[in-house]
Amino acid sequence: MLNYIFNYLSAPDYFNTLTARGVMAFFVSLLISLSFGERLIDFLHHHQSKGQPIREDGPQSHLLTKKGTPTMGGILILGSGILTALICTNLSNLFVWIAILVLIIFGITGFVDDYMKVTKQTANAMTARMKLLLQFTTALAAVLVISYATPEDQRYSLNIPYLKNVAINLCWFYIPFAMVVIAGASNAVNLNDGLDGLAAGLSICAFMVFMIIAYICGTDIARYFYITPIPQSGEIAVLCSGIIGSLVGFLWFNAPKAKVFMGDTGSLALGALLGTIAVMTKHEILLAIVGGVFVMEAVSVMIQVFWFKKTGKRFFKMAPIHHHFEQLGWSEVNVVVRFWIIGFILAVIGLTSLMTI
Repeated sequence: MLNYIFNYLSAPDYFNTLTARGVMAFFVSLLISLSFGERLIDFLHHHQSKGQPIREDGPQSHLLTKKGTPTMGGILILGSGILTALICTNLSNLFVWIAILVLIIFGITGFVDDYMKVTKQTANAMTARMKLLLQFTTALAAVLVISYATPEDQRYSLNIPYLKNVAINLCWFYIPFAMVVIAGASNAVNLNDGLDGLAAGLSICAFMVFMIIAYICGTDIARYFYITPIPQSGEIAVLCSGIIGSLVGFLWFNAPKAKVFMGDTGSLALGALLGTIAVMTKHEILLAIVGGVFVMEAVSVMIQVFWFKKTGKRFFKMAPIHHHFEQLGWSEVNVVVRFWIIGFILAVIGLTSLMTI
């Protein structure tokens, strides 16, 4: 929207650049998040008298410290992020609308799950089969539209990070692969959302990397980094900046001791958006590196389930793995900060893929 306003007012060109609108997006989203955060928390408190149900098989300290805390805080992240995207991005860009619709659909899916948890006071609400059906259906639609909007010679290619100009043509196998990337990222971030500030902080690191990736892919400098240029992806950098601003604002209220939980409303949508952006920019494998903590959380659950079915014993003291470290005696803050540090290191490792010789 801003680009139309700047053009109408004949504002200097530097106001309408991706960089300028990206900076604006961060602060607009942050301001919206901070302005409406307390009001949303009061509203959720009023309508969630018992707060989010806490797992009885989880860390016992959570039953004391987290009881009564409302969920659905993802509304604040998605609301401020989407509103900022409508204000700061070029709305004629197809990728922007795909990203917004992914946020909305996955956000609604998470909202329904959170609503059922709160009203029924159970940690297990929407069935896994129903949730996966909605995720993969949405992912299929997103992948088909993204593929249509991608240059034909790159449509089904899988780029290998750190190896310049090396890509594998997956042909039609790329579509189910990309669907798994989007749905898998959604569930991985969802599993990571179990401690105050954990998912939000790690998501900031991941979105910062993909903001840079999207900016490079969508501008003329892509060739200097030997990266596949994706004509429409530049605007996604502005959207990422807005999401980062909303996450920083949310973290203000979610830092220990959290006033509100992100819930599935936020975590499912944020993970899906990360996966979608990875598909848009052709950096799907890099997402597994940058989001290594998310991957570790998901793998820990799979290992726990497999090992328990195989032996009747637990491989970890508790899964996802952040609870395992709590059971080892780490405080919640120690787990969160150390996982943030790992996430930051992985983000830097991911950015080194841009290095040229």
